[in-house]
Amino acid sequence: MKKYFDEVWPKEEEILNIGLKMSKQNKKDRQKVKRVFCIGNGESRKGFDLETLRKHGTIYGCNALYRDFMPDVLTAVDHGIMHEIYHAGIAQVIPCYFRDWTKVPAMTYESVVMNGAEDLEVKKHIDDIIVSNKRGDSKEYVYHGASLKGIVDMIKRNGEKVKKNVNNATIKVSWIQEPDYSHSVRDLEPMPNQKTGDFGWACGATSGYVAMCREKPKEIYMIGHDLHSHDKFINNMYKSTKNYTAKENGPTPAVNWIKQWKTLFNQYPDTTFYKVNRFNDGRDMVNGHISEWEGIKNLIYTDYSTLDNLA
Repeated sequence: MKKYFDEVWPKEEEILNIGLKMSKQNKKDRQKVKRVFCIGNGESRKGFDLETLRKHGTIYGCNALYRDFMPDVLTAVDHGIMHEIYHAGIAQVIPCYFRDWTKVPAMTYESVVMNGAEDLEVKKHIDDIIVSNKRGDSKEYVYHGASLKGIVDMIKRNGEKVKKNVNNATIKVSWIQEPDYSHSVRDLEPMPNQKTGDFGWACGATSGYVAMCREKPKEIYMIGHDLHSHDKFINNMYKSTKNYTAKENGPTPAVNWIKQWKTLFNQYPDTTFYKVNRFNDGRDMVNGHISEWEGIKNLIYTDYSTLDNLA
């Protein structure tokens, strides 16, 4: 028996050591996987602790996510929320990617924004019209909106009735503060047959493209990108808040979101995309498969239990 043990055990020990070495190597290799989490604002992610993802990859967020959670990179494409984000100081902390984000020399402000409006009338309505952060010693600004003179003239002609609805015609101004990590989506490397890096996509797929350009990840997890709604109302964590649609509104049609993500899947076949559903059992349109995505080989449907077991 002793002879057998002396002869066999070294071989078994060698096999065990090889197995242990391979196990450690596999874990090490898994940890090398470049992984991105793209966080949408669909209500399926309600209650999930996004902070648990931080150690597993880079977190890319959309729009008002910053109100509750600070991602590593934030994307917005609508003027109101873009300037809200900048005024909140988020672009002084993390990289932010915005649509049509053109920085203009401060010396042009009076001629471009004021645009011939009479000083007296401007002062009377300025707080209702211009949404801005503090100018300070900024050398540049970003501007979106109609002509100030045109809005003032409209108020003069139509009085309080227009003034009550003037938010629909406000001018948004962001004075660029240092440090500044804001970028224009246009400046991303364009896809083939595209002139710029901005394809006019919605925020969700745009954030995915920003992630592809910055990270070149092997895995992208789509969390809170519900696409559809559980009921006849809009599905969004921030509905009925500033710069968002009212909760009484119907669901936003998903057709463009579906096309845009599909373009991204096809453009990057070496990246695996995980569509993370809350239940992933087909109980409704949010938790089911997307028919337009059938046959896409680098797309996997999964649920939140996958996120609990990431290496």
